[in-house]
Amino acid sequence: MKLQVGVKVLLKNEEGKYLLLHRNTEKYKGVQGEWDIVGGRIDPGTPLIENLQREVYEETGLTLSTELTLIAAQDILLEEKHIVRLTYIGSAEGDMVLDTSENDQYRWYTKEEMEQEENLDRYLREVVVNNLN
Repeated sequence: MKLQVGVKVLLKNEEGKYLLLHRNTEKYKGVQGEWDIVGGRIDPGTPLIENLQREVYEETGLTLSTELTLIAAQDILLEEKHIVRLTYIGSAEGDMVLDTSENDQYRWYTKEEMEQEENLDRYLREVVVNNLN
């Protein structure tokens, strides 16, 4: 079984809404839940937060602007992989420049809107319901 570590971040704006990205369905065929948050796999040997800063910038053009708080750690057990997904909360600054090879649109959601979104990533839904005040 292969072990992977992923880092994700709920980016919160001044209005109290969270940034969600809509996955490019050509790249992510068959994924369950098309709306997710920024993040990805870590590069081994690089600190977690540096990996997250890289992912945020690559996917959105934004720069993390606050200290991050870890709010969830999840085990995702698949047939041939064990993924440890760490989810942080924080904020970012800059102008949004979406990497359309990864995601094809973005929206800012309230917690309640995320809970009602039918196409929300199932692991993100678990974080929203259990770890987000």
